Amino acid sequence: MNDNHQYRNTTTGLQRIRLTRISNRLLAGIILPVLLLFSGCYSFKDVSIPPEVKTFHIDLIGNKARYINPQLSPQITDKLRQKIVGQTRLSPVQDNAHYEISGTITDYSVTTSGISNQQASINRLNVGIELELRNTVNPTDPKTNFKAQVSRNFDFNANLSLTQAEPQLTPDIIKNMVDEMFNRLFSNW
Repeated sequence: MNDNHQYRNTTTGLQRIRLTRISNRLLAGIILPVLLLFSGCYSFKDVSIPPEVKTFHIDLIGNKARYINPQLSPQITDKLRQKIVGQTRLSPVQDNAHYEISGTITDYSVTTSGISNQQASINRLNVGIELELRNTVNPTDPKTNFKAQVSRNFDFNANLSLTQAEPQLTPDIIKNMVDEMFNRLFSNW
């Protein structure tokens, strides 16, 4: 009886080893290619930057909106500069930049977004920036020489005035607008 039981344990152990080897090969055959595929998809570093472009300069984002939030322009400029330095190989310079980036806040306005019981319940802050990229290395390339409009909407409770809502909205505005600008500049979206 012991020999028979020992044989079954040995057989079961061998089957487990075979199944483990098959599982490992199957996993390696499926997961490794998938990981390699997705590793390229999520890497946005230098997505659309020609190799000859090495430097950039950002002018202070101007503000020509009817209502001006004085914090927005310098903060967006600074965060965009930080994002470019952190997520590309480009170096910031003051003069003779390969990429010259400029922009203007053209819209900063509030509209009613939601109505409840015949009263405004949600207001929407619309923020728009006209963005310009000039490639001094290749000034005729339409992909790296353009003007584009980027915009986002930010909802807030209609019981609050814009002045009351701005402290809560400003961090989201800056993050989202910088992301939109960065994607437009470097991902050709």
